[in-house]
Amino acid sequence: MKVLLINAVLGYGSTGKIVLDIAREYDEKGFEVKIAYGRKPEIPAGTEKYAVLIGSKADTYMHGIYTRLTDKHGLGSRHATAKFLKWAEEYDPDILWLHNIHGYYINYEMLFAWIKSRPDMKVKWTLHDCWAFTGHCAYYTYEKCDKWMTCCSECPSLAQYPKSNRDNSKDNYLRKKAAFTGVKNLQIITPSAWLKAEVEKSFLAEYPVEVIYNRINTEVFKPTDSSFRKDHDLADKKMLLGVASIWERRKGLDDYIELSRILDAKAPGRYKIVLVGLNEAQIDDLHKRGINILALPRTSSATKLAEIYSAADAFVNLTHEDNLPTVNLEAEACGTPVITYDTGGCAETIHRQDSVVVPQDIQAVSKIITDVIY
Repeated sequence: MKVLLINAVLGYGSTGKIVLDIAREYDEKGFEVKIAYGRKPEIPAGTEKYAVLIGSKADTYMHGIYTRLTDKHGLGSRHATAKFLKWAEEYDPDILWLHNIHGYYINYEMLFAWIKSRPDMKVKWTLHDCWAFTGHCAYYTYEKCDKWMTCCSECPSLAQYPKSNRDNSKDNYLRKKAAFTGVKNLQIITPSAWLKAEVEKSFLAEYPVEVIYNRINTEVFKPTDSSFRKDHDLADKKMLLGVASIWERRKGLDDYIELSRILDAKAPGRYKIVLVGLNEAQIDDLHKRGINILALPRTSSATKLAEIYSAADAFVNLTHEDNLPTVNLEAEACGTPVITYDTGGCAETIHRQDSVVVPQDIQAVSKIITDVIY
């Protein structure tokens, strides 16, 4: 039996790690497994036997430009997709497991035309966000937009991923609906009950939807001793941690800045917010503005991240949009309570009695920190 997984990345970020774990599980059961991916061609050592790169950096770059100019994300990469589908036809998979098919690397209309030409192939599709059933965005809760339930138009999120200078959301919506519906033997998987409920209100409602929660490696994410607090002069402070792979608007960076100001006013010198995953520009901006936040770049070491989680007094997740944030799971696994906004599937990640789910209200968060917990 042959299995083919498709995702934007391999071994990188949450989805890249998820598809790699799935591939290894199938491999251990005796299946022949390949992972087709289109971004970050540098892959973890030992994964070469699974790897099938779709296109090139140049193809991705051109797809990005095409998206920016036309708002037709997922409709570029025609040559790269044709070449890949020729390989896929020869590989002849029995099971196809899709993950993120957005990310500037594959043409979804060509991909689904090929899928529909193989009605006996079993197809799974894990949705890690909402892009599959909207006319543009990957998330819409920040904008409180529900146009995706009928037909997208006049998109309010053009400045967000996948960024575009024009609005093609209505055409995108109709083309996605035509491409993604009518597939035989397709099973949709969501990592949260929240996303399952959203899918069932979309044009993908014709398919069965199963919730399979993302897992984390508890052999790595566990209470871990380190010198992190000492190294950063945090021994006498309450350390409040936030972690993201990419700090964008929806991750709530402005909320952390406001929280820092509130806590500094309430109890000067008592608290220190530590944010991991910021880029150089964001770090420089926080320094220049004199914001009382320890700003750190992204770490590729899961062990190092476990040390940071374990050092914190609380993990604070102020994301405005999310499906099932694995950072909450990782923090709890490291013995650290979580304070998280009640958005998307965030509440579904909470398992400790001392973790707290709060409304999207920074004053409520600060009150919990100062009056209830610390």
